[in-house]
Parts: sequence; C-alpha cells; structure tokens
Amino acid sequence: MLEKHVLIIATELGINVRQVAATAVLLEEGGTVPFIARYRKERTGELDEVKIMSIRDRLEQLGELDKRRESIVKSLEERKLLTEVLQVRIAAAATLNALEDIYAPFRQKKRTRATTAKEKGLEPLADLVWAQEVTFNVQAGAKEYVGREWQIDDKKGTLTLEDALAGARDIIAERISDDANARARMRSLYAEKGVIKSKVLTGKEEEGAKFKDYFDWNELASSAPSHRILAIRRGEAEGFLLSRLTPPEEEALAILEQLFVKKKSAAAMQVREAVHDCQKRLLGFAMEGEARLSFKKKADEEAIRVFAGNLRELLLAPALGQKAMLAIDPGFRTGCKVVVLDRQGKLIGNDVIYPGKSEREKDEAVGLVKACVKKYNVEAIAVGNGTGGRETEAFLRSLGLPATIQIVMVNESGASIYSASEAGREEFPNHDITVRGAVSIGRRLMDPLAELVKLDPKSIGVGQYQHDVEQTALKRSLDDVVVSAVNNVGVELNTASKHLLAYVSGLNSRVAGNIVAHRDENGPFKSRKELLKVAGLGPKAFEQAAGFLRIRDGEHPLDTSAVHPERYPLVEKMATDIGCTIGDLVSDSAKRSRIDLKKYATDEVGLPTLNDILKELAKPGRDPRAQFEVIQFAEGIHTMNDLKPGLKLTGIVTNVTAFGAFVDVGVHQDGLVHVSQLADTFVKNAADIVKPGQKVMVTVVEVDIPRKRIALSMKSNATVDSQRKPGAPQEAGKRDLQRHTGGGVASGAKPAPAVDWFTLAQQKK
Repeated sequence: MLEKHVLIIATELGINVRQVAATAVLLEEGGTVPFIARYRKERTGELDEVKIMSIRDRLEQLGELDKRRESIVKSLEERKLLTEVLQVRIAAAATLNALEDIYAPFRQKKRTRATTAKEKGLEPLADLVWAQEVTFNVQAGAKEYVGREWQIDDKKGTLTLEDALAGARDIIAERISDDANARARMRSLYAEKGVIKSKVLTGKEEEGAKFKDYFDWNELASSAPSHRILAIRRGEAEGFLLSRLTPPEEEALAILEQLFVKKKSAAAMQVREAVHDCQKRLLGFAMEGEARLSFKKKADEEAIRVFAGNLRELLLAPALGQKAMLAIDPGFRTGCKVVVLDRQGKLIGNDVIYPGKSEREKDEAVGLVKACVKKYNVEAIAVGNGTGGRETEAFLRSLGLPATIQIVMVNESGASIYSASEAGREEFPNHDITVRGAVSIGRRLMDPLAELVKLDPKSIGVGQYQHDVEQTALKRSLDDVVVSAVNNVGVELNTASKHLLAYVSGLNSRVAGNIVAHRDENGPFKSRKELLKVAGLGPKAFEQAAGFLRIRDGEHPLDTSAVHPERYPLVEKMATDIGCTIGDLVSDSAKRSRIDLKKYATDEVGLPTLNDILKELAKPGRDPRAQFEVIQFAEGIHTMNDLKPGLKLTGIVTNVTAFGAFVDVGVHQDGLVHVSQLADTFVKNAADIVKPGQKVMVTVVEVDIPRKRIALSMKSNATVDSQRKPGAPQEAGKRDLQRHTGGGVASGAKPAPAVDWFTLAQQKK
C-alpha cells in the first residue's frame, strides 16, 4: 500500500517517485523534518522542509483513508454485502468523499421515511416506479396495496392509495440521495456555484452590531475570502447570524432530473416528484453540510497559512544578542517595573520607578536608572510598547545616557501570558508577574526566538481568527513553524532553556528537562558527544539533535557549527589531506579554497552536503537571521491625539492578515493599512509586500479617536479626505476591494457591501 501512496504523492507534488519513497522511509525510521532536510539531502534529492512536510502530511491522510476503507470492507463482509464489483470500487476510491458515497447505500441508518415504507412492504412498488416503464399503470399498481394493514412497533394502520405512492417516492428519494454519481455531481455544483447568504437574527441587530456587514449578505462561496467565511461562521456561533449555502435551485434539480428521470411516463412523473423531494429534504441538506465544511476547511487552511507565515517572521526576527540589559515594563500610574539582566538573560535585580509623578519621584527614577547603567555596565535598554511606553522612552532619552546605549521599544504582546504561565512561575517562583513580564521584555530583545518559544503561539497576537479554525491543524502547523525556526537558527546547548531545547529535532520536553538537569549537576557540556550521558537521550535522538546544538568554545572546533558529528571524520580527512588542522580550515579561507569537494563525494555524502560543510567552515554556527536595526518612532507622537491626516511616520508591522497589515506607529494603537493601500500597484496577497517586524513608512489617512481607529496608507500618492466621515471607506479602497475579491458575484446574488475593516479587525481578535 505504501508504494501506491508514493506514486499518488509523487504525482500530486510533481516530484520524483524516488524522492518521495526515500523521504517516506526516513520518516518511518523516525527522522524529523529538519534533520531530513538538512542532513539527508542526497537521499531526498534536496527536498526542502515544505516538500517533506507535504509528504508527511499526505502519507498520514492516505493512511487514514486506508483505515476507513478497511473499516467499510469489514462492515460489509460481516453483513455479507461485499461483492467483487463493490470491492473493486472501494479499492479504487481516491478520496474520503468518494469512499463514503460508495458506502452510502449500505450504511446502517436510523429509521427514515424510506425504511418505514419498506417495512410497510412498499419496496416492490418503488422498484416498478423506478423502472419508469411506459406500460406500467402507476394507479393500478398502487391500488394493489390499498387496504393492507401494517404495524411498526406500537403503531399500526391501513394503507391508502396516497400512502402507497408516497412510500414508494420516499424509497426512491433515498436511493437518489445515496447514489454516488448524484452526490459527486451535486458536490461539484455546490463547490462551483454555491452562494453563501447570511441574515441577522430578529432582535439581534444592536447586540450583534460588529457583524453588521453580514446582516444581509450574498456572495459566491468559491470566491469569498477566508476571513469573510470565518466571520460569518463566528457570527452564527455567537447567535447573531443565520447563514445558508445553496446553489441555483433550478440547476440542481435539472442535474438530478437528467440523471434519474429517464422516460416520459406516469412512473417517470413520480420519480420526478421524488427527485424534487430528495433535493429539498435529503440531498440538498447533505450537500450543503459538506460544502460548508469544505469551505470552512479552505478558510481554515488560508488563515493557518497566514498565521504560520507571521509567526515564522516573528520567531526569526533579528536578535540584539547577548547584552547587559535594563528592561522596563512601563506603567506611569502603578510605576514602571525595572529589571537588570546579565548577558545571558539572568535576572540580577529589580525595582520600581515613578518618572511620571512628582518631581521627587522623577529625580529618584533618574538616579536609579543612571546608577544601574553605571553599576551593571548596561549596554541596551528595552522598553515595553504598552501604555506609557512612549512616555517612558522619552524620559530615558532625556537622561543624557551614553550614545552607545541602545534604547529600543519592544513588542510586549504575550509577556503577560508568560508572566502568569507555568513556565514563568517555574523560572521565577519568588517574583511577581510584573517582574516576570519585564524580564520577558528584555529577553525578547536579546533573542526573540528563545523567549517566544515559551508561549503558546496563539497568544502572540499575529493570527487571524485563530480561535475559529480547526485547532488540531492549527497546532500542527504552528508547531512545525516553531520547530523549523529553532533548528534553522540552532541552539546554544549550555545556555538554552528547556522550553527552547524541547523544539530541537529529536528532543522532547522530558529529554530537554534532563539535559538542563544534567547541565546544572555536572556543569557546561564540553562536547556534543557528552549528550549521550543524558538520561533518556539515546543514539537515535543524538543523531537527530546533535547537528542543531551548538557549544561555544567546545572541545571540538566543529561543535560550534552546524556540521553534524557524523561528518567530523570527513572534515578531519580534508584537513589532513592539505596538511593543516580543522581550526586552520575555519580561520584560513586560503586553506579552504584548496579543498577539492569532488574528491570526497560519495553516494552517501554528495556535493549538497559537502557544500554545506564548506559554508559552515567559513562561518561556524552563523545566525541566519537579519542584522538587528533599532527603529525609532517619531518624536512628539505619543497618543492618537497627536496624529493628523497627512502625517508621514515610521512604523513597525505587527500583524499581516488577508485584508491588510497592522502597523505600530508608537501611539499604543495599531493602525490598519488595507490591502488596497499597501502599494501603488494592485496587491493580491499582503504577505508579498510586508512581514511582521518590518520597518515601513506610512501616511495617516484617517484618525477616529472615539472608535480607536487609525487608517494608514503606504502608497506614494496617498490621499487624505478631511471631509470624509469617520469609518467611511475611500472610493479607491472600494474599487481595490472588488479587485481583491475577484470583483464578481454569483448570478442573482447581491454585490458584496464595502467591508468595515476595523470591525473585521476587532472580530479577528
């Protein structure tokens, strides 16, 4: 069966069968995605992580399909219903829908109108009507059943002429509903021409105002963006909206009549009536349910893709590096919590300052900050971007501190989650949540990746409808992103937390905890091979993890690099062949240039791996993240009251969604750059233009203080309409919105109204 799966996946992904087969074997042997992508390039033909994850996921899906296939075959065998023809059809079913369609007529059902009719003995009449012979007299045939007595459970009665015909039609309607071809045709119709309609529930207009765009909505489901599908579903779940997804009724009936109404006869008219009943009562609801789930799945996939992309950018944000740090969690009324961290992020001390109160308290704050800077040789100051953050930044910049000290605003999203988390309590059991939050802010500046892995990714604030999508799929995708990011950067073995180590290829929370415990008991690791002394870390885990762990100043010069220990002998041979040490290869580019890689190429270690080794020798353990850049907001712009239409500002992208990007301009309220305002040209995907953490220049288009809304533009010719009412979308935005959504609506459907994107932004949270 695995061979069949390999062929299917190779065709779907457009890659070589051998590549898929090799990847499947490596996965089955316990290989992780990062390990396979990095250290088994020759076997996979240099497949990247995305392709390897696609193979892994598809193998699992096909495995689940096979399990369902086996379950169906077993059920049919037990009931002696399995024929050779049926077995062939079941084996050939390529999708779960196709498989369930084949099984539908044989599925054990609860009592239905059709089963009741059969119990009344009406199936022979249904067979005669179903045949639609011109010579068959429907009335006469039905009269044969008139007067027959029936008893089902505690109910009994006598059949009338209409009872007989209605029962026959019920049986036929169920046959039509169970027909695999009919279901496939109708499934396609719902997918291609289904229209999603939503209305507000009576009396919920005021309470459900945030969903007002969907109070009377009509849109072709196949072209509806994911955020609208999810918004409507949330409105339904919260009890404000009612929605339906239906195709053109006439076309649906025409398809079924073409399939089942074969002749012009009285019997055919009965079948036609059964067709209409089937669509209205059975098949229509079944297909609507399937279609809604299908569109929900697609919307989920898009939302998860956006979330995963944002998370990856955030995790791989530039790190300031190991600096003696002063970190401040601002709070002018309750005081600013100040912590001092050493270069490894260890908490040295903490205090509270009140720079926004009396002159005496301000003087005390000045003294404390300057004293800390001098005593601990502070190299950087991190300030949370919460309430009072800009005022705190201004206060610090007024102190005349040495120019070498970088003062950086830090996105504190999720810091409060860490403060109250088990991880925070475990790390700082004797400090309150304010201290933990300030520590998290400082560490996030030092190394965003190392700090963010301690949080549930959903709490970081870069998702879109993350609570509405399928949670298992979301967790799988986000875990993949975190694992990929951690292993891409590499982890310093002697300083990493157990939370960070747990994401290293081949490790888990238990083994990560054992590594930290071993480190605490025995001191820093001197070499990678010492990992084999850690409880629960066997040869397989070592193989998967070792290349991603770094030991600064380790016994072996390659322990600080991404060269896998299994390739140390190969590098040692390279050094011996040109008469030098491995250290010489690292420090001397002239010596590296003398290495003839082709000389060392084998079937197991080819040029891809050899080139990777040479790159590592040039820059051992290099950090793939971009260079850190301090981004400073405009002076004098601290609150929304300071913003005016037309003002041009520096901002930082905080979140990217399907409908645009949110940008922090330093006023404690993110502004929205709608997708139509991201560039001078048409933009289909916001992620093609901006990424979380990116520095951008924006123009303020609108400021609505009562509703806390800031509309921004990144267009070079951004226009500002000072007469426009707050919240009213620009005409250009409307036109771009039509282009963004494909500009079309279903036949007979109402054009999509202009969306209140700020309301949508609130819904996504």
